[in-house]
Amino acid sequence: MPHVFLSVLRLAATPALLLMLVFSSAIEARELRLATTTSTDNSGLLRAIVPQFEQARGVKVHVVSVGTGKALKLAENGDVDAVLVHDRRAEDTFVAAGHGVERRDVMYNDFVLVGPKSDPAGVRGGRDVLQAMRKIAATQARFVSRGDDSGTERMEKGYWRQLGMAVTGAPWHVAAGQGMGEVLTMAGEMQAYTLADRATYVTYQARTGLDILVQGDPRMFNPYGIIAVSPGKYPEIHFTDAMALIDWLTSAAGRSAISAFRPNGEPLFFVTPDNNK
Repeated sequence: MPHVFLSVLRLAATPALLLMLVFSSAIEARELRLATTTSTDNSGLLRAIVPQFEQARGVKVHVVSVGTGKALKLAENGDVDAVLVHDRRAEDTFVAAGHGVERRDVMYNDFVLVGPKSDPAGVRGGRDVLQAMRKIAATQARFVSRGDDSGTERMEKGYWRQLGMAVTGAPWHVAAGQGMGEVLTMAGEMQAYTLADRATYVTYQARTGLDILVQGDPRMFNPYGIIAVSPGKYPEIHFTDAMALIDWLTSAAGRSAISAFRPNGEPLFFVTPDNNK
C-alpha cells in the first residue's frame, strides 16, 4: 500500500497533471456577477431558475441583491457583469451613457399597496394608487418607505410627485433603508402601509399579516430588464457569459423557467412578449 501511495504522489507531481489541475480549478472558479433587485431575490425566483442556467453554461452566478439604484451603480463602476432591474427610465439612461449594452425586456409583474387589516386610511378596494396615497397622507397613517433608492422607492416617490406632496421627514412616513422583505416585515410589525412588488408581498404575506388594499392601477405596472455591462468601458468583465445569461433568460428555456415559478400555485412574474428581436 505505501508503494501505491508513493506512485500517486509521483503521478500528481508530473507537470502535465499539475497543469490539468490548475486548468480545472480555473474552470471551477469561473463566476458571473449579477446585480439585481431584492424582489427577484426575496421572492425566490433566482434561486429557482439560475441553477438551470449554471448547469447549461458551466458558470457560477454570484447574485448581488440590492436596490435598483445601487445595482446600476455597481454596474456603472464595473463591479458586476450584468444587471437585472426594474426602472425603465434609469435603464435607458444607463445605456445611453455608455455603461451598458444589449438591454432586453425579461418579465413583469405589478406593484401593490398593502397595509393592515384595520385600514385606518380607508383605501381598501381602490384601483387608483394616487387617490389612496392622498388618503394615507391626509390621515397621517403610518407608511414605511424603502428609502434605499430602489425601483420600488423611485416608483413611490413618483406618486408623491404627481400628487405635489413632499412627505420626506414627515413623522408618519418612515424611510427604512432596507430591502423589500425587511420593509414588509417592518410594516407588519408597525401596522403600517407600504408599496411592494407583488412577488415579494406574496412570499412574505403569511408572516406579515398585511392585506393587498389597492391594485390594478396601470401606473403600478412593474417591468424588469437585463443589461450587460459595456465591454468597451470595462474590457475585463465577463461579457460573453453576461450575454449568455441574457440570451438564456429571453430564450424559450428561460421564459419557461420564469413562467413555471409558482411557489404558491400562482405566477409571480410574467414573461414579456417576445419583442426583443
